Amino acid sequence: MLSINPKDIPTVKLHAYLLSAVAPRPIALASTMDANGNPNLSPFSFFNVFSANPPILIFSPARRVQGNTTKHTLDNAKATKEVVINIVNYAIVQQMSLASTEYPKGVNEFEKAGFTMLPSEKVKPFRVAESPIQLECKINEIVELGNEGGAGNLIICEVVKLHIKEEFLNDDGTIHQEKLDLVARAGGSLYSRANVGFFEIPKPLSTLGIGVDAIPFEIRNSTVLSGNDLGILGNVEALPLTADVNKFAKEHPQYVGINSVKKHTFAKAFLEKNDVLSAWKVLLIKRV
Repeated sequence: MLSINPKDIPTVKLHAYLLSAVAPRPIALASTMDANGNPNLSPFSFFNVFSANPPILIFSPARRVQGNTTKHTLDNAKATKEVVINIVNYAIVQQMSLASTEYPKGVNEFEKAGFTMLPSEKVKPFRVAESPIQLECKINEIVELGNEGGAGNLIICEVVKLHIKEEFLNDDGTIHQEKLDLVARAGGSLYSRANVGFFEIPKPLSTLGIGVDAIPFEIRNSTVLSGNDLGILGNVEALPLTADVNKFAKEHPQYVGINSVKKHTFAKAFLEKNDVLSAWKVLLIKRV
């Protein structure tokens, strides 16, 4: 048996062990707002429910190991004492992953991830309209667990309003777990789909993806491509060069001169094969 003293290994390695050992973990897609009213959205898997009376949720934005800086979510939580916890199911997992990208302060992750900002009723931060369950919360306390990189910060928040989409309810008003189709976080790039099993999402680019907001309008409003598809497309660092798209079109004439529905269908097939570059090339071919 491998036995490890936590103080004998680097924090990054210890972090990897812990995340793989304690898994899968539920995901809190936390919506906050800074003191100037700017929205922020970021997912956290150090998260769970800890009480029903009062209804208490706790999630923990850790200090970054590199640079020992704090996340915008923590800064906003301290400033405004409000948060919305949006529950993540499979239908929005790719967009959720894109929202985890370390965009600069002031960048709206709702727009980058292609989510819709829905006004809350009891707190100022927006809800994620696409989330199946949204929990508006007041923050009761923030417990700092350390000052070094990797240290967590327990944000203890009380639910003041719940919103559950009726399509995920049984006839008796209880939640239909199978329809809800929740996802959870594991180690590395692995996730777990509650009713299926493990699947993988490559970690967002450290160089920043272009975001769903940078995708051409006609593609964003596709009747074929899902939110997950858009999340994958938005995680590229840059669009293919025109010369590369033209070369691809000459090599694959079957994608030239077709309507948007057919083009998007072909692109979706490439995305299902994890060939994002070819999907983009199909989408960018101009009709003649």
